[in-house]
Amino acid sequence: MSAGSDRETNDAELLVTERTRLRRGKDKGRTARAELHAMLAEGFVCHLGVVVDGTPMVVPTVYGATGDTLYFHGSVASRSLVSASEDVVCLTVTHVDGIVLARSAFEHSINYRSAMIYGVPRLVVEDDEKLLGLRVLTEQAMRGQWDYVRRPTRKEMAATTLLALPLDEASVKVRTGPPDDGDGPDADLGLWAGVVPLINVRGTPQPDPALPPDVPLPPHLRRLNAP
Repeated sequence: MSAGSDRETNDAELLVTERTRLRRGKDKGRTARAELHAMLAEGFVCHLGVVVDGTPMVVPTVYGATGDTLYFHGSVASRSLVSASEDVVCLTVTHVDGIVLARSAFEHSINYRSAMIYGVPRLVVEDDEKLLGLRVLTEQAMRGQWDYVRRPTRKEMAATTLLALPLDEASVKVRTGPPDDGDGPDADLGLWAGVVPLINVRGTPQPDPALPPDVPLPPHLRRLNAP
């Protein structure tokens, strides 16, 4: 666990630190570790915040989470990944679930689930763990894909930087429900208010134009649109 925490928690709770303590919107905070794991399992794209040569950078990248570790990767030439393994980073994941339309512009909002994870990533160098991390990344993006495709070669492994970030220090915020002005003076304006849901779905797979017509869609992709 990270230094600087102000209270101990059990394994089911996220540790609260000076970095993860919520200053605003405390009612939206979630401390159950299970909520963090569930939210991470639902996505596969994160944003990595890191300082490179004194300049902050926020880089989108693919991740995979397993147990208490989050893996993310990129090219060995990536300056952001090289810097990430040397200092504390902030990695964020966000799911937008709806646009909250209120009676006043001020009360508009979004329904969301978000996590901010702090820590010093560990460079993964051992081949077995590197393969495990790449499998986690691939399977999180598309379940069943790792066992279908060719495994990485040694040259491809050498060209890939894989980092492991512990899930020891994280904060989770969630906003749900209707606008907040339903019981205020604006409720008498006679204006429509509510939520426009946003749903992330996987569409019908589209074949590569270079694919021969006799190559069938694999079972794990056929299941995407099964009734």
